[in-house]
Amino acid sequence: MQIREYSLTQGWYPRDPEEVKGTISRFLAGKDISRRSRCAISPHAGWFYSGRIASIGAASLERDAETVAVIGGHLSDASPVLFAMEDAVRTPFGVMQIDKELRAALKNELDGEEDKFRDNTVEVLLPLVHYFFPKAMLLWIRLPAAISSYEAGKIISQVSKKLSRKINVLGSTDLTHYGRNYGFMPQGSGRQALRWVSEVNDANFIKAVEGGNSNEVLLRAEKDYSACSAGAVLGAMGFADDRKLGGAKLLEYGTSADAQSENTVPDSFVGYASMAFVSEQK
Repeated sequence: MQIREYSLTQGWYPRDPEEVKGTISRFLAGKDISRRSRCAISPHAGWFYSGRIASIGAASLERDAETVAVIGGHLSDASPVLFAMEDAVRTPFGVMQIDKELRAALKNELDGEEDKFRDNTVEVLLPLVHYFFPKAMLLWIRLPAAISSYEAGKIISQVSKKLSRKINVLGSTDLTHYGRNYGFMPQGSGRQALRWVSEVNDANFIKAVEGGNSNEVLLRAEKDYSACSAGAVLGAMGFADDRKLGGAKLLEYGTSADAQSENTVPDSFVGYASMAFVSEQK
């Protein structure tokens, strides 16, 4: 059996299973995660910065899934769809099997290629997925920042229906990357910049996702530099629309600045959000 091994260092997320369990328990302490969906969005930075918000997104998913599709990004609009082509992936909880039947059907439909690259957008979420879904299979897929990814999300829904697969989708993106480290400082620095990122730039992207307009989501990501993996969001939106899950609802928002001292705004920081697609009636 070919296993996709860790590519990220331990600083990204814990490797010891008991530490993972304890960390997730702390992240979710006091949070109401009783309302569940088939589709959510989580960030993908190191757990020190975004793990709490990522865990809220993953925890919002229905627990009876047979397969969990984690949609990553970090791809340009010209990139092909990428699939992990191994039989399984390594997580702190052992080995998680890949849904090879679903992958084969989707690879044909989407003209996908092998994901041979080191990338955090899927891997950093795998301990969460394996924790919440210990018996489920995995679909590792990355989608380009193109409107075609919205249609790809619909295809994931339709193909999984044909296979009678009970599936959840978790889209993976961080939001605005602000500061000298990222070459993006339209509002200077300090608390004014942090407020602008939180209340304007990231808020506009979140509002576009909540509005359900895929073209607007892609425009905001490209024009405002407000999402690093817009294709993952579009894929989640397409899946949710095909399943008629309802609109996206913001579950939690924060930035990497939250990990700093209360009185300190770092020179560079990143926005994070978790969202779930739920109907008002559910």
